Amino acid sequence: MSATVFNRKDRASVDTLRLFSVDMVERAQSGHPGLPLGAAPMAYVLWTRFLRHDPKGPDWPNRDRFVLSPGHGSALLYSFLHLAGYAITLDDLKNFRQWDSLATGHPERGGTPGVEATTGPLGHGLAMCVGLAMAERTMAAIFNQPSFEIFNHFTYAIVSDGDLMEGVTSEASSLAGTQALGKLICLYDDNQVTIEGGTDLAFSEDTRARYLAYGWHVSVVSDGENLEAISLALEKARAESERPSLIMCRTKLGAGSPKEGQSRAHGEPLGAQALEATRAFYGYAGKPPFFLDERVGRNFKERGAAYESERTAWEERLIEYEKKYPELAKELHRRLEGRLPIGWEDKLKVSFDKNKPLATRSASQVVVSALAPLATEILGGSADLGPSNKTELKDLGSLSPLNPRGRNVHYGVREQAMGAIMNGLALHGGFIPFGGTFLVFVDFLRPAVRLSSLMNLKVIYVLTHDSVGVGEDGPTHQPIEQLASLRIIPNLMVFRPADAYETIAAWRAALSRTGPSALILSRQDLPILDPLLYPSLVEGALKGGYVLSPAPGGEAQGLIVASGSEVSLALETQKVLSPRRKVSVVSLPSWELFCEQSQAYRESVLPLNLTRRLGLEAGLSFGWERWLGPRGAMISVEQFGRSAPASKIFDYFGFTVENAVLKMEELFEGE
Repeated sequence: MSATVFNRKDRASVDTLRLFSVDMVERAQSGHPGLPLGAAPMAYVLWTRFLRHDPKGPDWPNRDRFVLSPGHGSALLYSFLHLAGYAITLDDLKNFRQWDSLATGHPERGGTPGVEATTGPLGHGLAMCVGLAMAERTMAAIFNQPSFEIFNHFTYAIVSDGDLMEGVTSEASSLAGTQALGKLICLYDDNQVTIEGGTDLAFSEDTRARYLAYGWHVSVVSDGENLEAISLALEKARAESERPSLIMCRTKLGAGSPKEGQSRAHGEPLGAQALEATRAFYGYAGKPPFFLDERVGRNFKERGAAYESERTAWEERLIEYEKKYPELAKELHRRLEGRLPIGWEDKLKVSFDKNKPLATRSASQVVVSALAPLATEILGGSADLGPSNKTELKDLGSLSPLNPRGRNVHYGVREQAMGAIMNGLALHGGFIPFGGTFLVFVDFLRPAVRLSSLMNLKVIYVLTHDSVGVGEDGPTHQPIEQLASLRIIPNLMVFRPADAYETIAAWRAALSRTGPSALILSRQDLPILDPLLYPSLVEGALKGGYVLSPAPGGEAQGLIVASGSEVSLALETQKVLSPRRKVSVVSLPSWELFCEQSQAYRESVLPLNLTRRLGLEAGLSFGWERWLGPRGAMISVEQFGRSAPASKIFDYFGFTVENAVLKMEELFEGE
């Protein structure tokens, strides 16, 4: 094995990437010049000699994936994308970090061609790459046939010191080693400088030994300017089929600038004088910003077009594949296009025994298990809580190096990594991942939920043990503020079903959307609502809110509005109040879906003239004022829970028929 030979044109191309990047930062008077100056050599080698991609076909399914995990170094990525021929213009570069430029402050998926993932929160880029690599292996196992390699690509990342300090990276790297993801290769920009000083202030571990312990292949490039050594390390990593690879490249932050090796090179423009000194160091003294030598420009265009013929050949093979394996091809196209299989909604038409109360976590398992054999893109998992979350897809196997077609991912006790890896699976295409943990532990995976929402990925978070109903486990495991905190995340649909049938609606809604969803499910058994008594049960829940039980005996004089386990309490309260008080019960499982309905519909559910409104939810009342109005009342949980049987805790916090009746009567008597 020998390294690729590089020449003066390659060296000039590396320096062009550097100078384009610092020109962008200087023009914007904002950004991070340090990483592009130091990491440009390894990025150039990867992008021009190993990364299989095509600017004319940026969505080619069999392209290699690249993720810049330290997204603050985005100027380097944009410089390459422009020079290689992607649809990002020089004007975009000149307007780096400005309004409407494709060269955004950090890479954003969906806007800039060639950007695979939104990055910036350190560690998540690497963790998402674990999901991307898992997806490639599984898609290859399902769809590849003799003489037809539909999927055979690598996942690459550049990672930084900061990435490797983040806990999510430790979790994801550990799982990547366990899963033996041989097509995952990370180039480590080992510049040993952080914002506060040298990494030895807080990061003195033996990174090589750490990754070897994770089960990775590790190589060291002692000189990050040595293109040949970087190339050789990448060749060795590609030849390693059973272990993910970390290539440790010793680089210099702000290389070639007067601020080389200094913390201040990280996140501020070099300044006019230092920028000119940097140009001179690389042999471009007196050249204008964004200067492009003709040979260098031609080199980037040629390297950018290097795999166009391979992409077109792949597309031609796909046509032959469609003829020889028509059913597999239909399934492949369906999954890549994000279309659910015909008849999927019929699979959700399961029935439940109204005489047997059932936890919504258990109902969820019934629902998704009915659908999963048909919807093969559904990939389940849990943070070591499958039997408790009821997220196991029975008889569909566990994902492993020996069973890459398994449908259950064992993430281990790694909530952060689970969320990020699910984002990677969704980014790859061909999967709808869901993953479970307790609602109280959503705080561990919140950054991943936020990124799911930013990227509008169809990722489903199954969050069980949804209230003080957890009982004896006590306040550490009883979510109080988590539900309210999820509702404030843009683009995230939160759905807390009242029973098994509303759980059907929760899954229908989650699968019908393009973005992420959080299903908030009970540990304790809940009464099954009779569809014959409540005919609007499922369809009403799909609207996020509906009149579940109209006021008996005439026009309503008040409302009880509830979600989840408290809906059954609302119905019991309605019975006690009737016929003395004419009160309707409104189930409000999803605020987001309800807000998507027309104003006329919302007002039909919550009439403006009905100001007597009682809210019931076993969590913080934060946000409920929008539904209850200034004269409404609320039974909620405004303090941490207690360790005791659930029934005792519900009594303590006032979730009883007697207290609900009292609160409703006070609303009537207060007028």
